[in-house]
Amino acid sequence: MKVVLFCGGLGTRIREYSEAIPKPMIPIGGQPILWHIMQWYSSFGHRDFTLCLGHRANVVKEFFLGYRREIFTDCVVSNNGADVELINAPMDDWRVAMIDTGIWRNVGERLWAVRHQVQDEEMFLANYSDGLAEVDLDWMVAEFKASGKIACFLAVPPSVTFHLADIGDDNRVRKMTPAATSDLWINGGFFIFRREIFDYMRPGEELVVEPFARLIENDQLLAFKHHGFWRAMDTLRDRQLLEEMVEQGRMPWDRRETLACRMVAE
Repeated sequence: MKVVLFCGGLGTRIREYSEAIPKPMIPIGGQPILWHIMQWYSSFGHRDFTLCLGHRANVVKEFFLGYRREIFTDCVVSNNGADVELINAPMDDWRVAMIDTGIWRNVGERLWAVRHQVQDEEMFLANYSDGLAEVDLDWMVAEFKASGKIACFLAVPPSVTFHLADIGDDNRVRKMTPAATSDLWINGGFFIFRREIFDYMRPGEELVVEPFARLIENDQLLAFKHHGFWRAMDTLRDRQLLEEMVEQGRMPWDRRETLACRMVAE
């Protein structure tokens, strides 16, 4: 199944990095977060990617044009560097279409701009390219396919430290609830679409606004509630938390070790 990744935003909330490089190229554990996301999709067998580029598109292109697998895994070098043996090689046998969709376009416009890449697909995957999660994608695809709906996304609790205030008409506070433990759900990305999604889109529209409103009106939008690990890298604090997880060996989004253990057991 093809995967569309939105990689062209300005990343203004993490400006210290994104002025120099696009947010999907910000490193986590030495590799761009985009690389981690592509590894995750690859672990489920999805290796055909379309990157919607924009801000600093050249940085993304240079990364893939000069890609060297040995940089991202343990390796053994011999014969003065002429021979390289990879250890636990990454799943990176990718096909990557890099399409410049402009700097100022929103997500909906970027998807519309690459519709020719997926127009022959019954279904395709999509992602914001700035978040990591521990999700059973096979289950999600199967449930979505059986539903017959046109679009779905992963719904997650808000990962913020704010508290929600329940305030009465007399301005008295009745209750304070941490946002992360409230019965609120936000769009966590990790989309699945049928090609009919383009029938609900119009040029210039933001994906989750007008098109999603039309989908809701026709009962064609699903959201799968996810209680497990999910983290979007919106701020430097988010990046620091992800970096700490890598340093501590806690990477729930990395399925390579799990798959390796499964292969040994079989």
